[in-house]
Amino acid sequence: MNVLLSTAFVLTWSSGFIGAKLGAGSASAVTVLMWRFLPLAAALGLVALLWARASWRGLTARDVGRQAAVGALSQSGYLLTVYYAIQLGVSSGTTALIDGTQPLVAGALAGPLLGHYVSRTQWAGLGLGVTGVAIVTAADFSGGGDAPWWAYAVPFLGMFSLVAATFLDRRATRGVTPAVSLTVHCGTSAVVFTGLALASGAATPPAEASFWAAIGWLVVLSTFGGYGLYWLILRRSGVTQVNTLMFLMAPVTALWGALMFGEPFGPQTAAGLAVGLSAVVVVRRGARTRPPAAPAARVTEASGKPAPRVRSGR
Repeated sequence: MNVLLSTAFVLTWSSGFIGAKLGAGSASAVTVLMWRFLPLAAALGLVALLWARASWRGLTARDVGRQAAVGALSQSGYLLTVYYAIQLGVSSGTTALIDGTQPLVAGALAGPLLGHYVSRTQWAGLGLGVTGVAIVTAADFSGGGDAPWWAYAVPFLGMFSLVAATFLDRRATRGVTPAVSLTVHCGTSAVVFTGLALASGAATPPAEASFWAAIGWLVVLSTFGGYGLYWLILRRSGVTQVNTLMFLMAPVTALWGALMFGEPFGPQTAAGLAVGLSAVVVVRRGARTRPPAAPAARVTEASGKPAPRVRSGR
């Protein structure tokens, strides 16, 4: 995996937690999310209509519907829980820490759902990543907080939503271009969040400049940067490697929080970051390990036809 691409992904994805906290100071979660996606969806729709028509040729209603479902899970479901948790008082670092358990869930499901091979070295790396998350979590919780205890369960819902979206996308028989997927995902989120904002009477944006600064931050860094790079790296490197990078989100977000909001970042958090970096290195090395090659063909007893070869993941 390209190091620069991975670094950009970690920085821009973690920026979403910071942007959520910036927006939470001036408006509700659904207000921020509505105005993050409504203009973005309109702009992407215009691009698709005027300059990207070729990307849509050959797509069926089922293809678009699948992408809408992926967007509802990976953007609408995931972001709503993240923003709501931060609005309840859960720190941006803690929210990222809870989301940091995603790689273990994705790694455990990659084999049975996608037929991807996860080597022992990669499992060791995943375990090392969980250790790093636990170290930073312990440091974060030691500082206390004002959020109710149940608020810490909210980010877990978002984590499972993103995992479900990842596997739904990877099981698709027909691929779509990033331009199509981003347009459909953002359009779906715009509809969902506008509906929620109108229903709750929170559609009117505040006049504060800080609100629009947060919106610009989220559109440029989090959507085009983090979200776009997530799907790009997923297609290039597979589920296990892209999700391993998620282990770095918690300590990196904690560092952002320390620099921008004065949140604590002590030696324990730094140690967690070092362990997370080690986990990424171990998993990337484990990707070079392959299982024994499957026979070229074997005949199934029921049909007498050659059985399909099992493809090993990377």
